[in-house]
Amino acid sequence: MPWTLSYYNERVARTIGSWPAGIRARFFELAKKMLTYGPNLGMPHTRAMGGGLFEVRASGSEGIGRAFYVTVARRRIVVVHAFIKKTEQTPQHELAIARARSKEIRT
Repeated sequence: MPWTLSYYNERVARTIGSWPAGIRARFFELAKKMLTYGPNLGMPHTRAMGGGLFEVRASGSEGIGRAFYVTVARRRIVVVHAFIKKTEQTPQHELAIARARSKEIRT
């Protein structure tokens, strides 16, 4: 049974759709692999963030994008938050948004 991918809301989908072409293409390439092989592609493609939250690490010549996701019943991957990374570390407020949405989905 294959995996499916959805978005927390339309805004998350639009955010990824608005990423620069190279970053967006890399995200969709990794998403396609996740649908085939499962959500844990391992470093450097995906990384566990704790508490059932994971990130897709999409980079292109234009910069770095991060998309946080969770897995739920029936082999579903739900992207809960996405942003373009501008600092070395993931900003805490971006992580807080993803964690809150993750908890909302899992309850």
